[in-house]
Amino acid sequence: METQMDNAAARVPAASWAWIWQAITGLGLVVLLALHMVAQHFVAEGGIRDYADVVAYLRNPLIVVLELLFLITVTAHALLGVRTVLFDLGLSDSAEKRVTQALWGVGVLTVGYGFWLTWVITR
Repeated sequence: METQMDNAAARVPAASWAWIWQAITGLGLVVLLALHMVAQHFVAEGGIRDYADVVAYLRNPLIVVLELLFLITVTAHALLGVRTVLFDLGLSDSAEKRVTQALWGVGVLTVGYGFWLTWVITR
């Protein structure tokens, strides 16, 4: 037997879920950007870190998690925005599916590259 939540989730169209995720990632960006700006520019002597300082900073496990979460959030938010703009062009259902798949690919590659680069820098 389905729960009431399952019934509600089944009635919400995919476009609504995209909008909800866009709003959630937007809120997440505000929080993560504030943390990033404080850590990178207000705590650092002179307001900016050099390469050695960035490497030392990223070796803190909590910081690397926050920075990678920032990367994931900004990527998702940006690609959801691009998807929305493209869908506003009135694409066919099959074109919308291809756009969604392509943007997922771009997102996975972007986040994968960011994770790889962070790993290379911090090892």
